[in-house]
Amino acid sequence: MRQRYRSQLQLNILLFSIAVAGMTGSASMAQTESAPVVIRVDLTKDKGPLKTIWAWFGYDEPNYTYMKDGKKLLTELSKVGGQSPVFVRAHSLLVTGDGTPALKWGSTNAYTEDAQGKPVYNWTIVDKIFDTYIERGMKPIAQIGFMPKAMSTHPEPYQHEWSPGNQYNEIYTGWAYPPKDYQKFAELVYQWVRHSVARYGQKEVESWYWELWNEPDIGYWKGTTEEYIKLYDYSADAVKRALPTARIGGPEVTGPASEKAAAFMRAFLDHVVKGNNYVTGKVGTPIDFITFHAKGSPKLVNGIVQMNMGKQLRDIDKGFQIVASYPTLAKLPIIIGESDPEGCAACSEDFHPQNAYRNGTMYSSYTAASFARKYDLATDRGVNLLGAVTWAFEFENQPWFRGFRDLATNGVDKPVLNVFRMFGLMRGNRVEVQQQGLAYQYQTVRDESVRGEADINALAAKDAKEATVMVWNYHDDNRPATAAPVSVRLSGIPGRTATLRHYRIDQQFSNAYEAWKKMGSPKDPTAEQITQLEKAGQLQLLKSPERITIKNNEVIIDFPLPRQGVSLLQISWQ
Repeated sequence: MRQRYRSQLQLNILLFSIAVAGMTGSASMAQTESAPVVIRVDLTKDKGPLKTIWAWFGYDEPNYTYMKDGKKLLTELSKVGGQSPVFVRAHSLLVTGDGTPALKWGSTNAYTEDAQGKPVYNWTIVDKIFDTYIERGMKPIAQIGFMPKAMSTHPEPYQHEWSPGNQYNEIYTGWAYPPKDYQKFAELVYQWVRHSVARYGQKEVESWYWELWNEPDIGYWKGTTEEYIKLYDYSADAVKRALPTARIGGPEVTGPASEKAAAFMRAFLDHVVKGNNYVTGKVGTPIDFITFHAKGSPKLVNGIVQMNMGKQLRDIDKGFQIVASYPTLAKLPIIIGESDPEGCAACSEDFHPQNAYRNGTMYSSYTAASFARKYDLATDRGVNLLGAVTWAFEFENQPWFRGFRDLATNGVDKPVLNVFRMFGLMRGNRVEVQQQGLAYQYQTVRDESVRGEADINALAAKDAKEATVMVWNYHDDNRPATAAPVSVRLSGIPGRTATLRHYRIDQQFSNAYEAWKKMGSPKDPTAEQITQLEKAGQLQLLKSPERITIKNNEVIIDFPLPRQGVSLLQISWQ
């Protein structure tokens, strides 16, 4: 049966291609003889609030935050949450150093010691980072880490000398070790929270999330699992002493689909529920949210980039399953602290050719399709997914479109950022979407990834006077393919007329990378070219807004959607 549907779809696409040869893309078109991929959206079937799980971002290099292009990108990101705040997570907020950034490195010099070994606190750089967020209405995920040099049990070597072609394990130096004195570390945390309340106010700091460390199941933590648990007890106690209403969580392990990460996560949660607290001596320890990471795994197959969305979704699903297995923790908010197509943002395409997806539309279509499945996985496991952090930012003063996993290059936005702009236009509650024919259900993508026919599907939402439908045409293999005919059929729309705005990300629209290549891939674009690239990097309409007629509370919108393309249909009425 599935093979018959596949053959029929291929025939339909061929007929459609012949019928529309020579036509340019449009927001709606007359029906042709071919039968398109039909996506039915029923606005009367409510699936609950559309949480802004996409409005969470993070990066390794905290000092980029207040640099020229960092500030510019944060201003753009601050707008993608709609009516909800955007949260930001950064590493190395307690690392010793003068604040000079490097790849996979940052420092704030928040803690040093004088000649007598007494603490010296300096919040200047930390404040500079958090001020940049707060000024834009953003919220920190305040990461408690990494280890100041004066506290580290193995302080030398401390700063690494890493570049994209080096072994990744070279980054794990003195900052990754446990403290010599847990009470001193706790006092540092206490003073940081107290300082934050004094600077920003109690109400503001109550809206943040405090977390301990990053990926303690691998080289980021050179202690044992039990030593991490001990550090968590001291840190949580310090946060709560400074501000009892503050929110603290962890453990930020790598993908729980691996046995090592799952074992670490369970050991941590077991301690939270029934362990002996290292500080209080009582049973259990405070926790307000739970964190873990989830990554895909692209590779080259016969010279073609092949993504692996299934791996990322299996990490997510296993993390959800673990949380759900603890009755007293099952409803706590979950933050997927890093949720990406693969693991190393600073590992450039130069040395890792499987990362060639990052500049173009494959990254944007992957993002659209994967985020939609996160909602489904959370619903299936009955857990409370609060956010999924996209670990991508920008790399200051690097070559144009070098191939980092970033959202912008030299102040010019990449296609993937426009998916988040699309998400930011979606408001209200999720509504039911049914794809007629060869639909990939979330379980199939989780278990098999997208290796057969393309994944052409949608996420939809409805507000009081507006409906939005995000449609993607995704495949794990980055091969050229004919555009797919799509028919979006919405029911439950009130009134007789509405306004349609059709936004698009593809080779021609919302794509600064293609614009740059058409310029000849200049290494040093002129001021005029940069202006053109900035414009090309914004979210664009496929055509001018149009009035559409609603019949029997229904409307049909037909259009071709290129492979790795994403459309957002915004239908508004009075």
